[in-house]
Amino acid sequence: MTRVVLSIGSNVGDRLTRLQSVVDALGDSVRAVSPIYETDAWGGVEQGPFLNAVLIADDPDRDCHDWLRWGQELEQAADRVRGQRWGPRTLDVDIVTCHDGDTEVRSATAELTLPHPYAHLRAFVLMPWLVADPAATLTVADTTRPISLWLEDLDPAERSGVRLTDLTLHTEPAAD
Repeated sequence: MTRVVLSIGSNVGDRLTRLQSVVDALGDSVRAVSPIYETDAWGGVEQGPFLNAVLIADDPDRDCHDWLRWGQELEQAADRVRGQRWGPRTLDVDIVTCHDGDTEVRSATAELTLPHPYAHLRAFVLMPWLVADPAATLTVADTTRPISLWLEDLDPAERSGVRLTDLTLHTEPAAD
């Protein structure tokens, strides 16, 4: 069985609907959903704020490369254009970590780097992840630490750019 931590974000169009589309596509695979945060754009490109969340899912029939392809398919369905690095996005689905049973999967290929190489530097990943899984750990350069400690290491300005919203993602179909 693979268990995956996904960071999802959108800052173009109906941001909430784009995030909800990922939860809906995951269906019964969803194990945890973070609250939604609004986040100042990261990476130095002038653009509007993102809505961000973290999802935890598992699926015995998917490996990490399957998760990657699935995330890219969702991005394409949302008309994601990969033009400018760290530019505006209709939908961004990033694999933060992937576990095969109790083993954290490591990958360093051109197609997939796991764990995500910048996750420990991004409050918009760490803050929602910590809420979704308070016991979570992240490995960086062969050092595994609790998410809470990686978050404490960030500049307070990085953390203050990530604001909790009152928006929610629903794991159950809406009642008619």
